[in-house]
Amino acid sequence: MAQQTAQQHSPGTTGEKSSEGTNWWLRMLVWREKHLPEKTFVAMLALVIGTAAGLAAVLLKTLIALIAGFLTSRFSTEQGNLLYLVFPAIGILLASLYVYYIAREPISHGVTRVLYALALKKSRLKIHNMYSSLIASSLTIGFGGSVGAEGPIVFTGAAIGSNLGQAFRLPPQTLAMLVACGAAAGIAGIFKAPIAGLLFTIEVLMLDLTAGAAIPLITASVAGATVAYVFTGYNVEFFFSQSEPFYASRIPFVVLLGIFCGFVSLYFITLIDRIEGRFKRLRNRWVRFAVGGLTLSLLIYLMPPLYGEGFDGISRLINGDVTGIFNNSLFYAYRDNVVAVLLFLFALGAFKVFATAATNGGGGVGGTFAPSLFVGCMAGVFFAYLFNNLGIIDPDMPLSIKNFALMGMAGVMAGVMHAPLMAIFLAAEMTGGYELFLPLLIVSASSYAICRIFTPYGIYSRRLAKRGELLTHQKDRSVLTLLKMDSVIEKDFSIVHPDMSLKDMVDIIAQSHRNLFPVTDDNGLLLGVVQLDDIRNIMFRPDLYRRIQVSRFMSMPPAKVVVGTPMEKVMKTFDDSGAWNLPVIDEDGKYVGFVSKSKIFNSYRQVLKHYTYD
Repeated sequence: MAQQTAQQHSPGTTGEKSSEGTNWWLRMLVWREKHLPEKTFVAMLALVIGTAAGLAAVLLKTLIALIAGFLTSRFSTEQGNLLYLVFPAIGILLASLYVYYIAREPISHGVTRVLYALALKKSRLKIHNMYSSLIASSLTIGFGGSVGAEGPIVFTGAAIGSNLGQAFRLPPQTLAMLVACGAAAGIAGIFKAPIAGLLFTIEVLMLDLTAGAAIPLITASVAGATVAYVFTGYNVEFFFSQSEPFYASRIPFVVLLGIFCGFVSLYFITLIDRIEGRFKRLRNRWVRFAVGGLTLSLLIYLMPPLYGEGFDGISRLINGDVTGIFNNSLFYAYRDNVVAVLLFLFALGAFKVFATAATNGGGGVGGTFAPSLFVGCMAGVFFAYLFNNLGIIDPDMPLSIKNFALMGMAGVMAGVMHAPLMAIFLAAEMTGGYELFLPLLIVSASSYAICRIFTPYGIYSRRLAKRGELLTHQKDRSVLTLLKMDSVIEKDFSIVHPDMSLKDMVDIIAQSHRNLFPVTDDNGLLLGVVQLDDIRNIMFRPDLYRRIQVSRFMSMPPAKVVVGTPMEKVMKTFDDSGAWNLPVIDEDGKYVGFVSKSKIFNSYRQVLKHYTYD
């Protein structure tokens, strides 16, 4: 027994090893805090995060290419392929099984989940988020799911940044910066577009680019893109050669394309939202899979360019090969017919939205970056091809299919994401089409302006905005989003009842340090309030103590606030009522407490300091 006790306390036991390991890590954290300034350390972490996110992006693209190549390498070019009816559904099934049985939580809509983590989870993401999206999205897209790899890689990069920051016990404002670094590096790595990665954090994640934030974000973006260049070569995502110059006389057509792309973007956002909403109403996940898988497979069988991200179709169109989009399809024989080309381009753009929504709704995992680029490319080519064949364009100087394909990509992405700057630089960096910078700017600005008229939110922020959980560049609104009513309700008010006498009221006032008193009935329902100033003239008259009851001098509050009301709406209620304190009630009208402007202002200052990275 003595020997057993001695062994239990010997230095070689598992418990002590674990303790020693923990102590070593804590000592290292203390050493880091003493010897490495936080800004320097964050810049170092940004380099590590950028490199890791870049490697993840390369891995994801490689897995997708390997799976898709293995499955479709023997497909016939000149006719339809029946396996298109099988592979996409298998991919959705495998991804949904992985999510349900292994990840055990939803991981689709990665960018929206990153926005949610920044807003309401103190930028904390789980460890499995560093790899779950890679596995599920590679299965989804490789087997033909009509979504993009960008949402998953953003989620993966953000999770890498979050978990590394958590390991070093960094505060929330620094953690948010590292999440943004991972997301930026993911975009930079997947598209080889470091500037677009940086702009993504500003326009989509809505992170304020302060002087302190610029260095780690740039470091992470450049590291992510560099890793992609090292492993896949110093070439752009889509080869683009501007064989037709852009003439100033084409600017009116560019403006028209921008307006057209704005309405296409609105169609994209609205339809995705509605179709995915319909899928959510299907409670049984097997029914969702059946509907999504059948819809996706049928669409891809009829229109093979919808398979996967659709980058092969984009590559053909931005290099002027319009008839190439008929490859592997039932309509291959009609590739030289003008009307057939227009109808096929229109159908590809219109039904890509259905295919994307069916993929995610049926249980697949993927993003909407690539689908928006695909739809934009189809819109640009359709626009140019239509005008070239209407007889109103000089046949010796037709609109450039290649140029308008690229401009359409930027236009629809600008509208869908509500990110015009990112769309411009992403289109230019992905293709090397910097010569078209002016028309890209015009199309993106026009599309964004049109789309913004009808909806103030992009596709990623739309879901959170509906629930009042969205952070924006407007600091006041963002901080109020982070504030929750439960944290500002004050409950140390003395409750009085309407049948109490003035004497009872005076006794309660003598023991209270407040000058406001809620009046409730026996069931706790709020009936009114008593303010000390309203009874000051009678509270020192003993002759009235037994003659007057609380019901005589109580008053109704200028407004009431229901528990759970968003803080932005609470502040509007304060402004409309002119009150300094407002009673809080539950949904049944029962008294809960009070909220005051002073309490909210104090909490506002604390949250603002807590979440701002300088």
